Amino acid sequence: MATMFVEIVSPEAALWSGEATQLMARSSEGEFTIMPQHTLTVGDLVPGLVRVTSAEGTESFIVHGGYFNVGTGTDGQTRVSVLASVAEDLKQLDIPRAQSAKDRAEAVLAGGDRVDPAAVSIAQAALQRAELRLSFSSK
Repeated sequence: MATMFVEIVSPEAALWSGEATQLMARSSEGEFTIMPQHTLTVGDLVPGLVRVTSAEGTESFIVHGGYFNVGTGTDGQTRVSVLASVAEDLKQLDIPRAQSAKDRAEAVLAGGDRVDPAAVSIAQAALQRAELRLSFSSK
């Protein structure tokens, strides 16, 4: 079976790399699947799941945005790079921590006009990240 080389990285860590048969994710254009011999392309990633299927099974990662690149290595093999602003292995998701972050963000936002606009912006982003984590916690 044909494979491609896939790597999923964020500024904090390289989360996964290896041979895969497909990668599924979502961009601003919609959901997509990349397989070996895919057309060369670059695109954005919107917050959601990235799933990589390899001979060992399927691995799932939550990404909070980023980009992907499909290219060809010197050996002619398809190479896929997922460059995420924030990425987490779904198996290592800390649900109590995500719930606590959601609660803290909601408390800041409940402060209304008394809250500094910068704090509101930070809380809104934290709330979006926490809700994304919690939405995939049972998958």
